[in-house]
Amino acid sequence: MENLKQLQERVAVSDGRASADLVIKNGRIVNVFSGEIMEGDVAIKNGYIAGIGHFPHAENVIDAAGEFVVPGFIDAHVHVESAMVTPAEFARVLLPNGVTTIITDPHEIANVAGEKGIEFMLENAKGVPLDMFVMLPSSVPATEGEHNGETLHAEKLHPLYAHEKVIGLAEVMDFPSVAKGNPDILTKIIDAKKEGGRIDGHGAGLTSADLNNYLAVGIRTDHESTNASEALDRLRAGMFVMLREGTVGRDLIATIPAVTPNNSHRFCFCTDDKLINDLITEGSINYNIRLAIEKGIEPITAIQMATINAANCHNLPYLGAVAAGYQADIVFLKDLQTVEITKVLKHGEVVVVENGSRNEAAFEQRGATKFLSPKINHHLTKKDLELPLKNPTCYVIGMQPNSLFTEKLIAEVTIQDGLFIPSTSQDLLKMAVVERHHDTGFVGVGIVRGFGLTEGAIATTVAHDSHNIVAVGVTDEAIEAAITHVTNTGGGIAVVDASGKVLHDLELPIAGLLSDKSFEEVEQDLVGLTSAFKQISHAIGFDPFLTLSFLTLPVIPELKLTDQGLFDFATFQIIPNEVN
Repeated sequence: MENLKQLQERVAVSDGRASADLVIKNGRIVNVFSGEIMEGDVAIKNGYIAGIGHFPHAENVIDAAGEFVVPGFIDAHVHVESAMVTPAEFARVLLPNGVTTIITDPHEIANVAGEKGIEFMLENAKGVPLDMFVMLPSSVPATEGEHNGETLHAEKLHPLYAHEKVIGLAEVMDFPSVAKGNPDILTKIIDAKKEGGRIDGHGAGLTSADLNNYLAVGIRTDHESTNASEALDRLRAGMFVMLREGTVGRDLIATIPAVTPNNSHRFCFCTDDKLINDLITEGSINYNIRLAIEKGIEPITAIQMATINAANCHNLPYLGAVAAGYQADIVFLKDLQTVEITKVLKHGEVVVVENGSRNEAAFEQRGATKFLSPKINHHLTKKDLELPLKNPTCYVIGMQPNSLFTEKLIAEVTIQDGLFIPSTSQDLLKMAVVERHHDTGFVGVGIVRGFGLTEGAIATTVAHDSHNIVAVGVTDEAIEAAITHVTNTGGGIAVVDASGKVLHDLELPIAGLLSDKSFEEVEQDLVGLTSAFKQISHAIGFDPFLTLSFLTLPVIPELKLTDQGLFDFATFQIIPNEVN
């Protein structure tokens, strides 16, 4: 928060009575309000822009040499935990991609560790040159009756609004509870309104008629559009629409046709869930901008969507523009069409220099790095992994590559001695979800198609959103071996072969979700995991680990698996594996 002296100093710079801390000269400034490209000096004082014009007095000068000067990019909705690194490490990846602000929902770690998980994320981000604003998790657990680690009712969430970085209520995923007028979810919404916060939606699979429930209670955003028609439904209903391009949820190409010159101000970008290796190779919001431009969006419009639109969406009045009174979060672009970044300023300080190199000194300060993770707690036996069947006609989860949605398939499966037997030739594999928080003994077992395993198994403690253990494999022995390994390491991902030998793993000691290592080390482990997966599978073109982790999320259509069994999104109920 600024003080009186800082405002007085900025005003003195704005009319030339005092020297600026920094002046940017010879830049082509993208005006996100008018859509113009302007010329002029950018004067910065105490981390904010004091003015645009002619400023001859400055302690430091940057010559932009004709490059484009644009606002720092904003990710309107992201789960840091999906990158499997801490917020401090996440910042080291994002800033070279021009992302200076994120709005995050820490519901992944909250589902494991409750308020302590949220507090850890906020504390770890302290002092890091990235604004991490938090939307409080609305649905912990995601649906009634799920077996996650902690439950966050309204009375537990409300005190967290006292933190300056908490700005609203995150994606309301439990649509049936909204429709039924559930007191707890409605109280969370009321509390967010009282605190002046925005309320995010999560309208996966919802029709235009369904959206009435959301709008009626005050939900004003959505990031779950998978095509242009859905995006327009949400726009017409009065929502800000976030166009997503993550690791699995790759929806931007299908949704971008909804954007026109008349409505573009209601669209912004998000990544939602994106792995470190994709952030490194593709980028973050800069990739969304580039992809939108390739699909016909005007470059300045795409930059508006990534900056001022996102700031307006979340009611962040001092972010998203290169203009007087705005925070000096600035990205230098060599070219608007390719979004080639040459330099990044955060709060007026150079954090990324030429060729994407970080000013590592800017990243040395960070908050808490240690976190006491809840113990993984289960007593799985091989018998728990059996799937008894009488009828060979069964429901099968049809995994769709690069999509959060699944298909509700029906297939004839192999039964031997009354038990399901996986078939590699038919790509009908066994999937299991093991409750890991309270040793309840719940184990859900189902059938999945799409992973193409020829042997072995994979297992992970990243299983949205309850984050139990999820595994897929060819034999019970391999599945058990993979689950045992991630249990013994305190959480993580593992690939095992037919004999149960671990081919590669990634340890995630922070709540079974995050590594305590650098993002470079995590990337190398992800490369190793991908190589190991290729040894036991012929499937290509998707990330198997993040894909598997979303097969447990019941609030996304059509068919998912929880620790209590198959979950049918259409009926919002657990259903039997066998078709009646």
